[in-house]
Amino acid sequence: MNIFALAASLSGSVFLAVAAPASAHELTEVVRPNFAHSIPNIPGKSLVAVEVEYAPGAASPSHTHANSAFIYAYVVSGAIESQVDDGPKQVFKAGQSWFENPGAHHVVSRNASATEPAKLLAVFVVDSDDKALTTPDTSKAASGQK
Repeated sequence: MNIFALAASLSGSVFLAVAAPASAHELTEVVRPNFAHSIPNIPGKSLVAVEVEYAPGAASPSHTHANSAFIYAYVVSGAIESQVDDGPKQVFKAGQSWFENPGAHHVVSRNASATEPAKLLAVFVVDSDDKALTTPDTSKAASGQK
């Protein structure tokens, strides 16, 4: 698969898997592809980056990342509240970052502000043949939603 097909496949999967609203009344994020390229000195691996924009009060549905995906997240603007696996909920402000291990369960990912937008850059090191970078939780009980 060439890198342009990979980028379309991966970024399309991210957009569909993460940005689909859980209900018509919820505010969710907007995910845009930023970069995708195979890593020449690590056969079978690619670097994929997506921009995630949150309107005030918007949140991502709870989701699990690909088993091969190591993620670096950088807050470009605003503040993002995040909880990964059983870790604590944390608020990261513009200029701060965190990482997520392969297969991580992203329990909380949302704009920490009800009045200001927020944006983050998520960079994935992932198996080149992975089709979806994230998979939304399938049940409200699994996602912690009421």
